[in-house]
Amino acid sequence: MSVAVESHDLSAEQRSRRSGGREARRAMRAAPLADDIRPVRAGLEGGTFKALGQNDLERIHEAVLTLLETVGFANAIPSCIEALKRVGASYGDDGRIRFPRELVLSTIRNAARNFTLCGQDPRHDMVIQGRRVHYGTAGAAVHLVDVEKREYRESLLQDIYDAARIVDGLDNIHFFQRPMVPRDIPDPLEMDFNTLYACVSGTSKHVGTSFTVRENVAPALQMLYEISGGEENFRARPFVSNSNCFVVPPMKFAEDACGVLEACVEGGIPILLLSAGQAGATAPAAIAGAVVQAVAEVLAGLVYVNALKPGHPAIFGTWPFVSDLRTGAMSGGSAEQALLTSACAQMAQFYDLPGGSAAGMADSKLPDIQSGYEKGITNVMAGLSGLNLVYESAGMHASLLGFCLESLIIDNDMLGQCLRCVRGIEVSDEALSIATISEVCLNGPGHYLGNEQTLRLMQTEYFYPAVADRFSPKEWNEKGKPDLLGKAIAEKRRILAERFPRHIPRTLDDRLRAQFGELIKLPRSGMGG
Repeated sequence: MSVAVESHDLSAEQRSRRSGGREARRAMRAAPLADDIRPVRAGLEGGTFKALGQNDLERIHEAVLTLLETVGFANAIPSCIEALKRVGASYGDDGRIRFPRELVLSTIRNAARNFTLCGQDPRHDMVIQGRRVHYGTAGAAVHLVDVEKREYRESLLQDIYDAARIVDGLDNIHFFQRPMVPRDIPDPLEMDFNTLYACVSGTSKHVGTSFTVRENVAPALQMLYEISGGEENFRARPFVSNSNCFVVPPMKFAEDACGVLEACVEGGIPILLLSAGQAGATAPAAIAGAVVQAVAEVLAGLVYVNALKPGHPAIFGTWPFVSDLRTGAMSGGSAEQALLTSACAQMAQFYDLPGGSAAGMADSKLPDIQSGYEKGITNVMAGLSGLNLVYESAGMHASLLGFCLESLIIDNDMLGQCLRCVRGIEVSDEALSIATISEVCLNGPGHYLGNEQTLRLMQTEYFYPAVADRFSPKEWNEKGKPDLLGKAIAEKRRILAERFPRHIPRTLDDRLRAQFGELIKLPRSGMGG
């Protein structure tokens, strides 16, 4: 019998006691919580789901070493060839760099691990180790989704800044990697610089960005050093990482990206080593084969980074994507994508390397039911697999072609649910509740609504969504039958009208604008004046 029906049979005294419990629960709900006892938070430990068995991991590892030793990489730039030969790689007459297995294994043993990806605000620092899970954005969408018009339009620089300042206030999105390309800035240098400027101005969380060519890194570093109060300060607390597609699958170096990688390592920027083969197109159609190629490609990048600077922080960024083999189109919201990402998380743990892969890349064009199940399934599996950094997890649609600001707000709720699943169930003498059950059944009111344990655990054990609907049908009707998308639109408008982050003080921004002049394209009018 439900509590609602059972309440008709309660005495006046019991109803009064129940009402008191309700008031106590409301008071508890309003009280702020310390970060370390919130029901969901950054860095919760995952790893309870395993797509691969131990023997599977060993076989993938052996296949990876074989590929690196026998197939190797093409298209290395001269500085890459020099660095890799210096640490023991071989350069063949066929123009391919090959990696002896002992070189790969020694690199894995000595690579950076258990490091921190910093925010401008230390509250947002992320310790990347073990199976600690963090969700964030990423991508290079060329469209913004206008949900009210049900249209796609080209993404603009202002959209990147707006996305950053929305994420800045969302608890369950832990880092911000630029999710869109500013289509209103065609010049590559201006595009790279302003993308970074919009990101670091819009959020004090850790930022990921990319650069088109090596030469574009220098002015970005100048800006980052200025914001940090000096080069030494930035090197001590780098709050930006470089998302680097150094590889063109299958097994070829990307020449421009390699130049960027070298400049970022020299400048003190952590590197996300990103391999993004597409199964059935630029990677094997077999899911295991796609994992093998991605791991081989990223390990080659890891050798490269450590040849340039031993121990430089680098993220094991295996991002194999899935194709719909009927059409060749990407299917980022598929079950196969969820399995690929989970397997990549396990391979990062196999090597004890900080891992980052993609999930949440809905194929749906709008924040609808399809988007919900695609994002929910892929994101929760990534978290349960213990993936350290889950990129693309919020806001993305149309298999990385469209980004939606309203979806950031909806997905923040979804990621809270994912994190609660990642956290799992704590089993202790207290949690087993023998004394509580005995008290309620033998001496109490026969329910737990006002119980001390209920009041104590309601905030620390349970996650409450911000915009999702948990009204009864009667309440929902009385409130005008609100829907999720409508609430997200209203919340987006409120945030964009009110939230203009000022972690970069106006005086510092004045100096940046004086130093870089017309290179900065984001007007103050779009930043709250």
